[in-house]
Amino acid sequence: MKKILFPTDFSEAATNAFVHALEFAKIVNAELILLHTFEIPVYDSQFFPENYASIYSSIELAKFEMFKDEIPKLRTIAIERKLEDIVIKHRLMDGDLIFNLKNAIEEDKVDFVIMGTTGVSDWTKFFIGSNTNSVISGVKVPVLCIPVTAKFKKIKLIGFTTRYREKDKQELRKVLEIAKKTNAKVKSLYVRTSNSDVSDVTIKEWEHEFAHENVEFLVLPSDEVKETILDFILYKDIDILTTITHKKSFFESIFESSFSQKIAKEVSVPVLIMHES
Repeated sequence: MKKILFPTDFSEAATNAFVHALEFAKIVNAELILLHTFEIPVYDSQFFPENYASIYSSIELAKFEMFKDEIPKLRTIAIERKLEDIVIKHRLMDGDLIFNLKNAIEEDKVDFVIMGTTGVSDWTKFFIGSNTNSVISGVKVPVLCIPVTAKFKKIKLIGFTTRYREKDKQELRKVLEIAKKTNAKVKSLYVRTSNSDVSDVTIKEWEHEFAHENVEFLVLPSDEVKETILDFILYKDIDILTTITHKKSFFESIFESSFSQKIAKEVSVPVLIMHES
């Protein structure tokens, strides 16, 4: 059975993403591991010499009580969606979210991360914030990001952006596996710019290799790559957009504020980030 790590702060964005996490767990036959992290403030012990330990204890207890109170609400959502059979486990950890996230992925042998985002600040903070270069280099599993406005609907069409590199084939196969489980079609998009180095021969080779799969290959000529991807999502009725992290600069350009704002507000579709092998 696969494992999905679901970091939550019990916000509206997280609760919305929880529905997606439940449904995705059903699709890929996975259990959910709920991760809630909190940071204990740093106190100067010379000012609190006697009750220093009790301050920390009371904060931890308060967080635990809050965590305990929120879990039944999520269980109720599962029951309402007739997904109460999904195995749900829990992790309450103090410290930095990114550090704990990476540890939980390694310790629990996680296959996917699913998380909610409220918009631009969350995209940039999580992926290209000051301390999160490690996310790109350290988290090797796919991350499914759910905008707060993206309500769950049956996955019928998965968008897959590619540069027709040999290593992209492995990620496409993973996406096709997910698509099969939900009877979805995959539309692969390549935006051919004026300085593109991908040959027609390479494209034909891909079409031949995946001829028996439920995938359609689209090649759109444009130097406006991000805008073309947005149009692709809008006009092809894409339910999930898949993108592969090639390198940090490309990753940053995908999630820079104006583009991520458009994804969050204009199209509001979940984005599945695959990490190149």
